[in-house]
Amino acid sequence: MIHLFINGLAASAGGGLTYLRNVIPHLAVIPGTQVTLALAPDLRKEFDTFSNVDFVESQVSPFRRIWYEQVHLPDVIRRSHADILLSAGNFALRNSPVPQILLSRNSIYTSSDYYVDVRARHEYGTWLDTHIRALLAKRSIYWADVTVAPSHAFAAELQRWTGVEVRSIHHGFDGKVFTSDATPLAAEVEEKLVAHEDSLKLLFVSHYNYYRNFETLIRALLILRERVRGRSVKLLLTCKLAAGENPGSYRPQSAAKLLRQLGVEDMVIQLGAIPYRQLHHLYRCAHMYVTPAYTETFAHPLVEAMSSGLPVVASDLPVHREICGDAALYFPRFSEQELAARVAELSASQDLALSLSSCGVLRSRAFSWTKHVEELLSVVRSLRGCVRTPPL
Repeated sequence: MIHLFINGLAASAGGGLTYLRNVIPHLAVIPGTQVTLALAPDLRKEFDTFSNVDFVESQVSPFRRIWYEQVHLPDVIRRSHADILLSAGNFALRNSPVPQILLSRNSIYTSSDYYVDVRARHEYGTWLDTHIRALLAKRSIYWADVTVAPSHAFAAELQRWTGVEVRSIHHGFDGKVFTSDATPLAAEVEEKLVAHEDSLKLLFVSHYNYYRNFETLIRALLILRERVRGRSVKLLLTCKLAAGENPGSYRPQSAAKLLRQLGVEDMVIQLGAIPYRQLHHLYRCAHMYVTPAYTETFAHPLVEAMSSGLPVVASDLPVHREICGDAALYFPRFSEQELAARVAELSASQDLALSLSSCGVLRSRAFSWTKHVEELLSVVRSLRGCVRTPPL
């Protein structure tokens, strides 16, 4: 019997929650595995059907969470009698009572582009807060017994940053599970899609944040209006560029202002957040997937898009090339001209679109949550019974 304690308190949206949604069901059906999951109370209903999963619920703000984890969580882990701690939120416990695996999946801490970006936005508080969190994230890699990154490229980046060996285990994907829910999109979303049925639809799945580089994509729209003749171009966003409409403290007002200044508001369909189980419907409504992100660790939507048969246009990052390979066209991450050129090239060639689509479907099959969990449990077993050394 292996008893794994998973600290999922940081999972509220995006990649962290996607990770738990996919990994917990796989762990729950492995004989001889017991899981204790720490998470926010409102998320428990997603996981409470599994008989071998126990819960530790805590409702703490993001500011108090780190303090709670460092001060109180070690005692909670002791009382659970777990064998191994899996810290899933980028930060490790300094005094874990059991061997600890850290999942590191936030690349803004190592991204010089991000620090330049927030300074350019005059968000000096965010700049300082990120630096402080980066120090804790870096120290966490020293505190953990093993650090795991979701891609080879990001693992190499973390190793350069810390001088510590970091293992890479690709995140997975299950196409059957992803498309299993037949619940249709909300009526208002369907109406927006039907109203632009004849348009060339570009899809970008993300909450608004700075490192996904929305502004470069918005600037590319103005160029696409001229480059793609005879057909309107629409950008589908799974967010709304308005204050209070996105998780976190990122401010979308600058992106909304840019839309107005460039006169491309009519080219953007702000759908708002789409439930994860319904996303597959949205992918099938689009003609291509675009991402201008200037930093990434894995990018689940790329795999979802490839599995859905969408050709991909992606910023030229090592992570994007690792995930997509030959199934995407790439452009320099801050070049709206090259982004627009790749989209126009793809829209003009059905043969190229079909080639990328076929390649992407095959490429998506390389990612498996079953394989991810098997590799993760191999690391767990290697640490079981290890005597912990004092943290640095």
